[in-house]
Amino acid sequence: MPLLELKNVDYSYPSGDDDYIQALYSVSLAVERGEFVALVGCNGSGKSTLARLANGLITPDRGFVTVDGMSTDKKENLYDIRKKIGVVFQNPDNQMVTTVVEDDVAFGPENLGLPPAEIRERVDWALDCVGMREYAKSGPFRLSGGQKQRVAIAGVLAIKPELMILDEATGMLDPEGRAEVMKVVTDLNRREHMAVVMITHFMEEAATADRIIILDRGHVVADGGRELFERPEVFERAGLMLPLPVRLAGALKKNGFDLGCPLTVEQFVAETKRALTERKTDGGGGSR
Repeated sequence: MPLLELKNVDYSYPSGDDDYIQALYSVSLAVERGEFVALVGCNGSGKSTLARLANGLITPDRGFVTVDGMSTDKKENLYDIRKKIGVVFQNPDNQMVTTVVEDDVAFGPENLGLPPAEIRERVDWALDCVGMREYAKSGPFRLSGGQKQRVAIAGVLAIKPELMILDEATGMLDPEGRAEVMKVVTDLNRREHMAVVMITHFMEEAATADRIIILDRGHVVADGGRELFERPEVFERAGLMLPLPVRLAGALKKNGFDLGCPLTVEQFVAETKRALTERKTDGGGGSR
């Protein structure tokens, strides 16, 4: 049984008198335990709508959404669903509810009615996971953007969800802050086997996932592994720009220099060195 499943889901937002804007069209997808999925698409593609559907903030017009077999349209299921799925949104300031970091992280477990000793243990564990234990007594609004987002992630972690959804959680951060958050999320997926759905428009972030789902104007237009990056037309049709290493490798391939499909700068450099060494060994190199 999938941890999260959407089947034939439609969703529309009201817009004026008796008008509606449809955000999703017959969307079907599933996320298994331990998966790391990137959900990508341009603005208006339906990504954030899908995140809100996943934990029952909204319910579909048609079709169904289930979490570990529990339907999100039944109110009696929502408490258990929200223990299994945690969502981190784009602006960390909107997720801060107290004036002390450790109190903010404790907010979720307290609302679950856990005993104080267990709350203390979860708060310490969550802050350790995101590397923010030394800031436990700090005021969250005095932290950098990347640090705030790590605290927001810790607040979700303290609930110990089976799936974390990051809805453009790095969108307001600088490159250093994005790198901080990505390292935390990747480590949690690998070390804690927590399923992750990363909603992002940064293709470099999507390239770190094991699976990529592309949304375009409310439709799932592609769903596959990293080999999707070898099909640039799929991304281009959805208005998405491929990671820079993939674009550079594609340009070089047109000129007879095949590097495969490197997804990171490190892979691009390694493949370039390999290809140059092979050319030199085969007699294609040499001094002028």
